[in-house]
Amino acid sequence: MHKDNKVQSILATNKCFIIAEVAQAHDGSLGQAFAFIDAAKYAGADAIKFQTHFADEESTSLDQWRVKFSKQDSTRFDYWKRMEFTDNQWSELKSYADEKDIIFMSSPFSNRAVDLLESLDMPAWKIASGELTNYPMIERIMETKKPILISSGMSEIEEVESLVEKIRKEGIPYGIFQCTSAYPTPPEKVGLNMIEFYKNKFACPVGLSDHSGNMFSSLAAVTLGAKLIEIHITFSKVMFGPDTIASITVEEFKTMVQGIRNIESMLDNPVNKQEMANELFNLKGLFNKSIVSNKDLSSGHVLTLDDLAFKKPGIGISAKEYKSLIGKKINKSISYNHFFQMEDLLSL
Repeated sequence: MHKDNKVQSILATNKCFIIAEVAQAHDGSLGQAFAFIDAAKYAGADAIKFQTHFADEESTSLDQWRVKFSKQDSTRFDYWKRMEFTDNQWSELKSYADEKDIIFMSSPFSNRAVDLLESLDMPAWKIASGELTNYPMIERIMETKKPILISSGMSEIEEVESLVEKIRKEGIPYGIFQCTSAYPTPPEKVGLNMIEFYKNKFACPVGLSDHSGNMFSSLAAVTLGAKLIEIHITFSKVMFGPDTIASITVEEFKTMVQGIRNIESMLDNPVNKQEMANELFNLKGLFNKSIVSNKDLSSGHVLTLDDLAFKKPGIGISAKEYKSLIGKKINKSISYNHFFQMEDLLSL
């Protein structure tokens, strides 16, 4: 593995690795693909991720639609064909991402895609959940010794375990995404509980590959210790494509990144409550309540609760001590809103 592997460097820190998933949102347009790189960089993503499809290498005429959305593709095979870029176009996208200083990634769906992406020196691999049992492709990926990020979307635990065992034997860094292959994923099926489960079971970076169509699941996942976040990005919620309903807009993505970085700062800086109270001691005096007189009182008057009010700032006897004043005699005349001091009192 290259010593300057950017993904491995991020995974070695406490920073969350945030991936903007384009998938097929470019709808076969190279110009749109370039625009998504700009958008992901603007939104603060660590990486932009595409999917590299070669229809003849991964699909047949029997390939079924997940959702029949396309008005221009007769079959799903035709759709994958239209999603293809040439090797040179993929190289141009990788070079442009490098120029913009954002990590380029793409999920392969065939051995040909693996060979192409490896020729571009992609720093890490993302295995789509439908490919977890595609061992011929995975074994070719493992030969590169680069980090492997596993999506568990439609996979059984046993399938994840088997793949992790293969990767571990090769000493390759890896991470696991909790994922639910539902578009969009309702809150009750996001499965945030699996983050802790995977952390305990596999002792690796764990995250969320989210299809909920909002930023809330990802923010919640980070509070639970997720170190990997992947979510689909779109230019508009009304764009054409199968994943738009499970995507967030560029501006939503930017807000999500800001939220994640704030959450990281909170989690990385635990507060000692006593030290914080000491630090805020002067502020405390401004907001705490003191015991004051709520009327003019004559010298020798015996205080009752009706004589007392509780007002800011905290420069006199604290409101919490009010019972200690009841029944005490004052040793001088006191005017309205006088802040009681201990020297104002005489015991009966």
